[in-house]
Amino acid sequence: MAVTVETLEKLERRITLTLPAAAVSSEVEQRLKKLSRTVKADGFRPGKVPLSFVAQRYGSSVQYEVVTDQLGQAFAKAASEAQLRVAGMPKLAQKDGAAEGEIAFDATFEVYPEIKMGDLSAVEVERVSSEVTEEAVDRTVEILRKQRRTFAQRAAAEGAMDDDRVTIDFEGKIDGEPFAGGKAEAFQFIIGEGQMLEAFEKAVRGMKSGESKTFPLAFPEDYHGKDVAGKEADFLVTVKKIEQQNLPEVNEAFAKALGIKEGTVEGLRADVRKNLEREVKFRVLAKNKAAAMDALVQVAELDLPKALIEEESQRLAEQFRERLKAQGLKDTDKVPLQSEMFAPQAERRVRLGLVVGELVRTEKLQAQPEQLQAHIEELSQSYEKPADVMRWYLGDRQRMQEVEAVVVENNVTGYVLNKAKVVDKALPFDELMAQAQG
Repeated sequence: MAVTVETLEKLERRITLTLPAAAVSSEVEQRLKKLSRTVKADGFRPGKVPLSFVAQRYGSSVQYEVVTDQLGQAFAKAASEAQLRVAGMPKLAQKDGAAEGEIAFDATFEVYPEIKMGDLSAVEVERVSSEVTEEAVDRTVEILRKQRRTFAQRAAAEGAMDDDRVTIDFEGKIDGEPFAGGKAEAFQFIIGEGQMLEAFEKAVRGMKSGESKTFPLAFPEDYHGKDVAGKEADFLVTVKKIEQQNLPEVNEAFAKALGIKEGTVEGLRADVRKNLEREVKFRVLAKNKAAAMDALVQVAELDLPKALIEEESQRLAEQFRERLKAQGLKDTDKVPLQSEMFAPQAERRVRLGLVVGELVRTEKLQAQPEQLQAHIEELSQSYEKPADVMRWYLGDRQRMQEVEAVVVENNVTGYVLNKAKVVDKALPFDELMAQAQG
């Protein structure tokens, strides 16, 4: 029997589903009989609970389950016969006026949209590139030195200098009153590394061990501590200890300590460059991928299923709640999060997902086995034991699906950049790294 599909508006459709009342009743009875063999009730031995008692207590819920199951099967069959691509779950409502012996329901739902791809050649896309400089290698080597530095106490007559580690007691007051977070004992920081406000570091610089000083400090208007932002405090600081840093020399011993097989400075710098180039490659790819996706969204015309936006909004809200929980926030399930808060982000994700899916299908941009292998090999090279990492990926279906998603996105990015009006831009290394961190 042909399925009649009623178009309501845009993507919304409606079909009528009918269930034989006798078939529903028969299935309900069978489930209740099965349930009576295991259900427990006061005054009855196991397996001896009367069917009438079970029906009275569980009949409504069992009937709901049966109707839901049979409607699900009927809807799936009708959608298949009508060749519908259903987006989201249907809304079911019982319908009056059913034929004798039948139960009728209206199923209202949305279908996936038709996607009209515009002309990518008319869209301008910025494609960035970047190179690892010798200065970048130098700075990274310097970071490696600082990670392995040691400290030795300065002579009592010497004042604190940049790169010294100082141990201090301090107490701050605003209008003569202490404030939260304004007091500490045996607090350590390294002068010149930005751990403290510049004015605080300036006041401590030059002080000697055992010396105390009181000085004013104005908190910036945008200071992260909202209670003190824009206010001026008076700090009393006492220096307890000053330690001078000792950086290891960049030599063969240093290279060997870092696990460089050749044990040479040249080998160390080559390894640093290789790692930086890998990081630059991924960050450049991420920026170019974002630009390509923006271009796709710009040229594609489609209606969005509301059901998919709502599902994605709920998923984003749940992810946000999980992040709060991971940060140690208690009672995250009680945090009021309306899915509408995430609707704009959800809408873009749904739009992009539909467009990318259509492009992958029509242009055959699926991930190929050799691409998956190459991507996993590249990922594994940043680890000490690449072969173990490769086995870790290959042995887990979910991880492989994540890799496949990345490769597909890379294929889509390449397709867009080949079609679009590309404007190349060389991005300085420092700018690329700063943007990625932001």
